[in-house]
Amino acid sequence: MRALGVTPVHDTRETFRALLDAMSRPGTVGRVPTGPADRAVVAALVDHEVSFHTPDDGLAEALAAEGRYEPAPPTAADIVHARGVPDWDVRELRRGSLREPSGGATVVYRAGSLEAEPDPGAEGTTVRLTGPGVPGERVAAVGLPPGELAALAAAQSTYPRGVDAVVTAGRRLLAVPRSASLETEVV
Repeated sequence: MRALGVTPVHDTRETFRALLDAMSRPGTVGRVPTGPADRAVVAALVDHEVSFHTPDDGLAEALAAEGRYEPAPPTAADIVHARGVPDWDVRELRRGSLREPSGGATVVYRAGSLEAEPDPGAEGTTVRLTGPGVPGERVAAVGLPPGELAALAAAQSTYPRGVDAVVTAGRRLLAVPRSASLETEVV
C-alpha cells in the first residue's frame, strides 16, 4: 500500500481504529493518519476475500499489485468506492438479507468536504443522524448533494438490511452504519 502513501502496518491499523470508532459513534467526524481518507479506508478494508468496485484506476492497480483486488460491478461488490456522486445508484447495492444482514455492501464516498459543525454560510448538505450509538442526534455538513444522501437513506431504510457508508474528505471520515437513521437538509 506504500504506492498509495499508506504504510501497511501503522496507517492501516490506525485507520481501522478510526473507522471502528466512527462506526460505533455514528455522525462523529474522525481523522485518519494519512490522506486521502477514502484510499486509507479502502486499504484497511479490502483484502483478497472481498470483492471491490472503484472508479480510481490508481487504487485498483495498487490493490491488484498486492493480490488484494477482486473486481466486481457495484451491484455485486462487498465494498464500493465512489469519488463524489457515483454513476451507479446506492439503492441498487447489496443490502444483505434478514437472515444475513451482514451481506450488505459498504460504500466509501470521497466527498468534497466534511465538517463536524455545519457552517451556516457554507454550501453543502446538513446531515442529522439518530439511532444506536447516537445520544439524541448528531449533525455534520457533508459535501455530497442531498439527492445522493436521500438515496443512501433509502438504501438503509430496511434495517437490519442495508448498506454501511463511510463519507470521507481529506483526512476526515464519518460513518453512517445501516442502523442509523439519516435525514438531510440543504444549507
